[in-house]
Amino acid sequence: MSERSTGSDTATDDIVIPFSIVGSQVRGRIVRLGSLITDIIARHDYPPPVSRLLGETVALTALLGSGLKFSGRFILQANTDGPVDLLVAEFATPGRMRAYAHFDRHRLGNGGTAEATLLGAGNLTMTIDQGPHMERYQGIVPLDGGALADAAHIYFRQSEQIPTRLHLSAGELSVPPFDGNRQTWRAGGIMIQHLPREGGHGAKGDGDGWERARHLLDTVSYDELLDPTLAPERLLYRLYHEDGVRAAPARPLADSCHCSRERVELLLYSFPPDEIAGMTEDGRIKVTCEFCSTVYEFDPDQFTGARSGAN
Repeated sequence: MSERSTGSDTATDDIVIPFSIVGSQVRGRIVRLGSLITDIIARHDYPPPVSRLLGETVALTALLGSGLKFSGRFILQANTDGPVDLLVAEFATPGRMRAYAHFDRHRLGNGGTAEATLLGAGNLTMTIDQGPHMERYQGIVPLDGGALADAAHIYFRQSEQIPTRLHLSAGELSVPPFDGNRQTWRAGGIMIQHLPREGGHGAKGDGDGWERARHLLDTVSYDELLDPTLAPERLLYRLYHEDGVRAAPARPLADSCHCSRERVELLLYSFPPDEIAGMTEDGRIKVTCEFCSTVYEFDPDQFTGARSGAN
């Protein structure tokens, strides 16, 4: 008997949908990003290969961060020796996301556009932050010329010891609807995991179900993950209708940076006068948020004067 989600077949963007395969310990999530990733990319002058890589990074962060069972943040950061030497994406419950990339334009121009070429060697760090009064959990896995998905597979195999399979995709929209004069981007991802049974250490007796689910997941195409006319629920049905798939209600994701003038101001008060002087240009201090590109402007006397008064 096959089961379908009762959700809509209408394609929707900027969502994550948890799902389960009927009669097995296979659980998963599917992510679809539209305007969210377009807005993040549009704030920066990223070349297409970097935009594509950042789109996959945000999709991966949404897949992993949406699994948090508590209020907190999931931060994914890649540090590499490649042309893209830094990628940062953050998921804050219940679904606020932000991200940015740092790259060497000259080196990018001399290299290829493959993900491994862009990243090179380095580390992928995954941080779970439960708040100021809780200890952070951090996992680090190597990036050694593979893709982000490869590093995520290593993380789950070594750190979580949970059988996991995932696919990521990102690209420019080549068919209508377009968003005015700017490039329209899309990103998507799908992940399944073979979870242990309640109170157990493994999902014994369910090996065939896991192997089948994994094999079917590997048939998904990158275009299917991005197709604006294909609802995520419909894609899940395509993959798992023979076994039965149950999809939970979609959870919205939002482009949201938590920077503020107050946060930047508080940070500037921590710098000594000589560093404040070094930040000053034309009599002003300008601080630009790496995530959302918001520019905050301050009078340097505000900070040096406060220290003089304290002394």
